Amino acid sequence: MANIKSQKKRNRQSEVRRLRNKGVRSELKTRIKRAQEGAEAGAEDAAERLQLAQKRIAKAGEKGVIHRNQASRRISRLMRNANKAQQAASS
Repeated sequence: MANIKSQKKRNRQSEVRRLRNKGVRSELKTRIKRAQEGAEAGAEDAAERLQLAQKRIAKAGEKGVIHRNQASRRISRLMRNANKAQQAASS
């Protein structure tokens, strides 16, 4: 444990951020999973699920929860998989 006052404050701030980021990452995983399930099943609200997942990923990238390039990569993969599922369903 730190003895310096500013380092104690930094530790408290880091813990608060860690817990907040943990919640955001958990929500990201859930949104991505729901979007993929919706696309594969051909759900009526698949487009809406996809849009929500995309929005959350982009926001996490902007806020620094995940790296911006990682956010772009995740969105790209999500859209690519959704398009594959849509083409398979229409074929």
